[in-house]
Amino acid sequence: ADIAVLAMDTLLYGGLIPSRLHHFNKEEVMERLNLLREIKSQNNKLKIYAFQCIMRCPKYSSNDEEPDYYEYCGEQIHQLGNAIHKEKLGIPSESEEEVLSQTKKELLSQTKKEELLSQIKTEDLEDYENRREFNLSFNLEVLKLAKEGVLEFLIIPQDDSAPYGYTAMDQVSVRKEILESCLSDKVIVYPGADEVEMTLLSRAMNVVMEKRPKVYVKYASVHAPYLIPSYEDRTLGETVRYHIMAAGCIQVDSVAEADFVLALSAPRGKMLEAASQPASNTDYDVERNLTEFVYAIETFISEGKPVTIGDNAYANGSDLELIAILNQKELLLKVAGYAGWNTSSNTIGTALAEGVKYLYYGSNKKHMEFLLLRYLEDAGYCGFIRKEITEKELPALGMNYFDIKEQNGVVSELVKKYLQHFADTKLTSIAKHILIEDIKMPWRRMFETDITVSYR
Repeated sequence: ADIAVLAMDTLLYGGLIPSRLHHFNKEEVMERLNLLREIKSQNNKLKIYAFQCIMRCPKYSSNDEEPDYYEYCGEQIHQLGNAIHKEKLGIPSESEEEVLSQTKKELLSQTKKEELLSQIKTEDLEDYENRREFNLSFNLEVLKLAKEGVLEFLIIPQDDSAPYGYTAMDQVSVRKEILESCLSDKVIVYPGADEVEMTLLSRAMNVVMEKRPKVYVKYASVHAPYLIPSYEDRTLGETVRYHIMAAGCIQVDSVAEADFVLALSAPRGKMLEAASQPASNTDYDVERNLTEFVYAIETFISEGKPVTIGDNAYANGSDLELIAILNQKELLLKVAGYAGWNTSSNTIGTALAEGVKYLYYGSNKKHMEFLLLRYLEDAGYCGFIRKEITEKELPALGMNYFDIKEQNGVVSELVKKYLQHFADTKLTSIAKHILIEDIKMPWRRMFETDITVSYR
């Protein structure tokens, strides 16, 4: 092999979710880490592109993917991390912004911390902070692999990140080591997680092809680059530049010099959840011009410029208004890529990877099937059907969002029925090409679904 793409959390802990739940000791994990040194010694020409997450700290209480105690005190742990971080930086919490006296600020900050600590069992907080310390120590150990040349390139993505809190504090430690070890050219830190393997595959393709594709970014709102997307810690414009660079591409200032266009649908201000659409506020309706956005996409395509769409208007699903316009204009299968799922960074990384692949392989059956999958899953399921079934069907079945009992059964059949109706009524320009073969609910919950679709 010439290039390997590696998920460090899978190698060290068994996966991203197991990385938050494991009970391994440091000797066990170090033994797994050292496998890479052994592999590199046997094949020094092998380029290893790796990624490893900084442990997240969700702002909500749920033990779905966290330790059991996160069910009752997850929100408090998140808020505590936020308070501790702001206190270290001398920044008042939101409730303290009106207070002018430094002494009063300190007293209020201490009161807030004490209130949060009273809501979290000591042993639970100790376990959580120990887990963070353990994982951070291996974030730093992995940096040593980059310094030694075992890793050619490393992405440290932040899942469910925020400007302040436990995750942000860990990021400071990681950045300090990157700076001190002069690793800025081969280790980058930015929001994301689920999409990163596609980003690194794109980078690998570009290396093999000996190219550095030029990407022009088209925004639906001129204000969008300054938005901080939900679940992220920095402005969209800065995050986009990280994604483009990580994929082995470079951002350019004009369409004329670009190899392809990345079109982003983000609004001006606060990003909303897809389940709450349609948004009826000026951030979406006035300060974002979807008509011109699609007009530009149509123009670029007609002039032979590939366009991949990162539909990051909402978190956790597509913008159904955008889908409707693309359907009306019969552009759904003319684009080089489309994504509109989970976080803004998940969406951007996926859309970029599609754009890179399209440059080298063009449109084929697999390309069409991936587009169909994105429209069914991101728009149909995440943007509309998930909420509909949760609210209208699950109560009568004795189920709820977090527990639908089975992978294959009544819920998966309902999802298939709803998706077929969505395709027939909302994706009319491409419905004849959609063959939904199978639906699974892999985690026995409503958050995600596994769709098998064929292009016909």
